[in-house]
Amino acid sequence: MNPKRRSSIAIALTLISIGLWFFAVQWMPELWAWAYGRYTWPIPIMGIGGVLLLIGILTGIPALAVPACIVGGIGGLLYWQNITGNWASWAYAWALIPGFVGVGIMLSGLLSAKRQAIVGGGWLLVISLVTFTFFGSFLGGWGLISNYWPILLIVLGILLLGQSFFRSR
Repeated sequence: MNPKRRSSIAIALTLISIGLWFFAVQWMPELWAWAYGRYTWPIPIMGIGGVLLLIGILTGIPALAVPACIVGGIGGLLYWQNITGNWASWAYAWALIPGFVGVGIMLSGLLSAKRQAIVGGGWLLVISLVTFTFFGSFLGGWGLISNYWPILLIVLGILLLGQSFFRSR
């Protein structure tokens, strides 16, 4: 199947999924109350990420794993913030978004059997977690971590140094 046809199918399945969701919510008030309740409103956002991933798998477009992980990850982050009421964590939680991209690249690499995508996504995930921890230690008031964040920079530097030595061989 040519790429243009696959992307057309992916768009069609996305529109059908969104339409089915809004139709179901419109005709089932209980579903609306659950999906858009005080604590559960981010769940449909995570669901959209899941639908995008499923469409990517069904249509043979593994690259859809990247936007699926971004949308699903942000939905999960919003869910956590909504439950805890810790909206101020956006000051450093934005650093997780490149990690969501990294997870999507890794999934895409697994689905398309591309090893370099798995490694590249893994590095993006590590860098995102280090950045999240770094900013979280300053802006989030994590007492213990704020004392040891330089160790994360040292570990990241060692990993990069080791990678450069292994690549040259």
